[in-house]
Amino acid sequence: MQKHVLITGGTGLIGQQLTQQLLNKGYTVSHLSRKPGNHKNVATFLWDLQKNEIDKRSVDGVDTIVHLAGTGIADKRWTEKRKAEILESRTKSIGLIYDLLKSKPNHSVKHVISASGVGYYSDRGDRILTEDDTPAHDFLGKCCVEWENAVDDGKQLGINVTKFRTGVVLTKKEGALPQLALPVKLGVGSPLGSGNQWVSWLHLQDAVGMYLDAIEGKLQPGTYNMAAPNPVTNKELTKAVAWQLKRPLWAPNVPAFIIKLLFGELSTLVLGSTRVSTNKIEEAGYKFKFAHLADALKDIYG
Repeated sequence: MQKHVLITGGTGLIGQQLTQQLLNKGYTVSHLSRKPGNHKNVATFLWDLQKNEIDKRSVDGVDTIVHLAGTGIADKRWTEKRKAEILESRTKSIGLIYDLLKSKPNHSVKHVISASGVGYYSDRGDRILTEDDTPAHDFLGKCCVEWENAVDDGKQLGINVTKFRTGVVLTKKEGALPQLALPVKLGVGSPLGSGNQWVSWLHLQDAVGMYLDAIEGKLQPGTYNMAAPNPVTNKELTKAVAWQLKRPLWAPNVPAFIIKLLFGELSTLVLGSTRVSTNKIEEAGYKFKFAHLADALKDIYG
């Protein structure tokens, strides 16, 4: 029987690629979105978190829900209002779905797969972090905890839950890499802060690959670090991008205090050091397409 996957955040970085891969495999795919969609092979159902409204038809016939929706973490400074938006866009959204499922006792949803972030651990220096490590107590850590707790509420409905604590997803046109690459292209690229902070990165293809493995039942439900097995420092990442783009690095490191002055609490995203272990997902059988940064960047820019 053809499986049906409902994706929230289906037009985002991972959502677009995951949608296409699922369609290629013969899945039925639908999206939950704030705006009407224009994909001829994907039905789009509307929801409005502010009004607590959701199209009641959105979960009909659905086997798996992939929860990727969420206001951009790095898009704006973290005012208290922005923090609330970041959190509620992740927690209220899945709560709205669960409320709908409660009203449909004969629903067919068996599995919810959700994004989370390595921000769960936040700034931990050189320590190698496993899924069993405790969360940080800063905004990112607390946000991820509440996000994951909201997703875990599905277990009370008899639904299997999988969570991916996602690192920095690398792709050419969106996300963190273009922002890092731009000053390098202009000849003013340089490491940020000490440059020694760890970056847990992964290629977009591997991010999508892990979601596919979870959807297809190749991974047991649970919590997994979503990153490549060979994290690098900010300095190593910057140098690797410069080498791939054939640009020199002339400028000295950007001092941490300047970054903090410009971005406030948001600076945690680039100055914090998060070095996660991928042993769990590797032992579960996931095979990385891009385990090393040089190979990933060659594919992205090649």
